[in-house]
Amino acid sequence: MYKVKVNDQFLFEVDHKDSAIAVNGEPVELDLSEINGTHAHVLYQNKSFRTEIVEVNKAEKTCSIKVNGNTYQISIEDQFDELLKKLGLDNLAANKVSEIKAPMPGLVLKVLVEENAEIKKGDNLLILEAMKMENILKSSTDGIIKKILITQGDKVEKNQVLVQFK
Repeated sequence: MYKVKVNDQFLFEVDHKDSAIAVNGEPVELDLSEINGTHAHVLYQNKSFRTEIVEVNKAEKTCSIKVNGNTYQISIEDQFDELLKKLGLDNLAANKVSEIKAPMPGLVLKVLVEENAEIKKGDNLLILEAMKMENILKSSTDGIIKKILITQGDKVEKNQVLVQFK
């Protein structure tokens, strides 16, 4: 069974066995015709729906879909997520990262952020040259830069702290 939340407002329990689907314990019959990998046409209770998968984030178990031009944000929890919650292990991945360390020895080619800058997960922080390759180090979390401990041209060792977050 899956718990499906739509737009952080509506919660549904969806069960899928063989080819049968049940939503909140009630069987649902769909006539689904896939158009391509992201588009499908669905008939439900004699009504037609054009659907499109806009974005999928498998790591966070979320997706964005369009139904007849309206976009919906979907998040999904399975039985393993429920088990992790019961065991109190569901927030381990949400631990705040307090610093970025050098993944390998190298030379700092460019620092792309400033102290007190607000950054988002995935933002570029700096460019590190290692083994004649340029590596862009990205933020693994949202946050605010507390201190930058390196400057352009610095040589760094593996696991040396480069950036600290507030």
